[in-house]
Amino acid sequence: MHEHEMSYMGPRAFSHDQSQDAEAEYDRLRNLARQEASKRNSCFQRSQEAYSSGDGAKAKELSEQGKAHGRKMEEYNKQASEFIFRENNANGRVAADTIDLHGQFVEEAEEILEERIKYAKAHGQDHLHVIVGKGNHSANHIQKIKPRVEQVCQELGLQYATEENAGRIYGAGNQDEIEQVVNAVLPKILNKLEKACCVVM
Repeated sequence: MHEHEMSYMGPRAFSHDQSQDAEAEYDRLRNLARQEASKRNSCFQRSQEAYSSGDGAKAKELSEQGKAHGRKMEEYNKQASEFIFRENNANGRVAADTIDLHGQFVEEAEEILEERIKYAKAHGQDHLHVIVGKGNHSANHIQKIKPRVEQVCQELGLQYATEENAGRIYGAGNQDEIEQVVNAVLPKILNKLEKACCVVM
């Protein structure tokens, strides 16, 4: 494997003390994904230029190359998402009624949440602590997941509160309300709508 230059992604994505090796691995995967995204965008741009100049064959070739880079980008991001989720949610690091979404992109949090909602529903849980982070990993340190959590709770009439830890939310609801959460949120997740979010119950 070739050595890839890594760029630091800002404040720690891990919510606990972690070895430099683990942090470096997470950054390495995200950096590889960004490199593939850049290559994808370049291919698509050159494809459009080739098409505009009348070279349809070249345009198609570049478009296929761009799609290939896009698939690699998705794979690296998937690896990074799974890696940090395992690290932050390992046994002994979070309670059974808690899910930690530090370091996840909104789209990744959607997929993870789908499984967590199913689990909560199947086990009759009436609340969930969702660690969404303080936005340190987002552009301009703006929280992306927390506002969506609050929005969905409001829409469904669920009780929720931001805990003393500013990066954590507590939500509560009875079994019928949890059923509403599942019915309302899962279609958004499955349809990959950008407005889908991390939901607390």
